Amino acid sequence: MNPSDPAFYHPAPRTQKFCSQCGHTLTREIPPDDTRMRDLCTHCGAVHYQNPRNVVGIVPIWGEQVLLCRRAIEPRYGKWTLPAGFMELGETTEQGAARENQEESGARVQIQSLLTIIDVPSVNQVHLYYLADVLGPELAPGPETIEAAFFDFADIPWDELAFRTVSTTLQHYLQDRPQGRFPTHHYAIDLRFPG
Repeated sequence: MNPSDPAFYHPAPRTQKFCSQCGHTLTREIPPDDTRMRDLCTHCGAVHYQNPRNVVGIVPIWGEQVLLCRRAIEPRYGKWTLPAGFMELGETTEQGAARENQEESGARVQIQSLLTIIDVPSVNQVHLYYLADVLGPELAPGPETIEAAFFDFADIPWDELAFRTVSTTLQHYLQDRPQGRFPTHHYAIDLRFPG
């Protein structure tokens, strides 16, 4: 499947069973003046919109090495990943990326430019990864991380990476590194299919 196929952009929606305003059971229908199925409360009239979730993270660079974290949680327990996770309410994407790094690796970093924006409509997500300079070798992984480690670029464990968004982000970084210029890469992938 590719991004030109309309089904690529319309995965099964997340649904909600009960109204968060009054607690009554919700129905699924198209509201007046709308074009999509929504969760509706016929008791109080609330419309519950489901929107994509943002995953925010960093590509932490220490000299000629990248910092990766080995996951202590599912999905992909034991696989390596960039420090990243779901953005929280009340924070910017950059603040969320910094928080996720602190929780997962404990590394001191200086966030730089946005490297990748990856639309993942098959799972209703958008992934954003910032470049970051690591300011020292000290690491303090949190409970979601088995271990954090620095890898030479030639030794990145490609077959042990947790997610395609992580591998494509690292590929873009390595392709841009020889020029010393890191433009933002924006693209879509479908995690239901390899490649």
